[in-house]
Amino acid sequence: MLNEDTRLTALLSVLEGLGTEASTTERGDLDLLDTVELVRRMNAEDERVPTAVAERTAEIAAAVDGITERFRRGGRLIYIGAGTAGRIGVLDASECPPTFGTDPSMVIGLIAGGETAIRSAVENAEDDADAAEASLRELALTEHDTVVGISASGRTPYVVGGLDYARGVGALTVAIASNAASAIGAAAEIAIEVVTGPEFISGSTRLKSGTAQKLVVNMLTTLSMIKLGKTYRGVMVDLQATNEKLHARSIRTVTQLAGVGVDEASAALVSAQGSVKLAVLMLATGASADASASALADADGILRDAITALS
Repeated sequence: MLNEDTRLTALLSVLEGLGTEASTTERGDLDLLDTVELVRRMNAEDERVPTAVAERTAEIAAAVDGITERFRRGGRLIYIGAGTAGRIGVLDASECPPTFGTDPSMVIGLIAGGETAIRSAVENAEDDADAAEASLRELALTEHDTVVGISASGRTPYVVGGLDYARGVGALTVAIASNAASAIGAAAEIAIEVVTGPEFISGSTRLKSGTAQKLVVNMLTTLSMIKLGKTYRGVMVDLQATNEKLHARSIRTVTQLAGVGVDEASAALVSAQGSVKLAVLMLATGASADASASALADADGILRDAITALS
């Protein structure tokens, strides 16, 4: 086993070659600038992110198709990451049930250090190369699942270990990194390496790297849910009305998609037991709740196909 000094020397060598760790002389005067100029410069850096993401369109599309295919088999999407990257995965997973009406077990976020690390830094947790494997074993990972490893540096041991285990099980493996030729990219079947370059504050990968990660995970879940029929005409139709705002949004969605008034939309939602998709189908075709539910089941939950079948 390498001693501590040797490991540190090796790590310093790795960090020296990472774009996300680089410094630039043009930002050496930040503390001397007025606030308006600071805003302008930081925004200019952030503007680079969407372009860098767009350069990985093919890889992102391949990941979406793979995730969707495994969802259709009953598989899950599991994010693994440490620090900011882990929190972004947890955030995306937590927002899928209210947005798309999914079971909480369908999209899962695992973070190095566990639940505590969501709110408080557990910095050494990312160095545990076996921890993600243990969590994935606990989830009974199978070949029907997808594991997405997120790491700005692309070298996080927690993520590399999890991807190695997932690939051995036969799960689809995807890596999201902010550096090219990354270790996690090599460990995964699909490498989404969004090269965002030096951060506004050197090494602070919660900035451009974190923004890029959020854009990519947004696409992975949103686009796979679109392909699963969770939207119709660009509107959420499987959302769960768990609060007053979402209840109002459900009514508004039905009025918009079915072309009816608020009272009729509200009544349809009652008959549909709160299901926006079912309420829209009933109003669009005049079919009963039972007939509409049967048509949706036959159409694998895709509203457009169910409307065609009942029209």
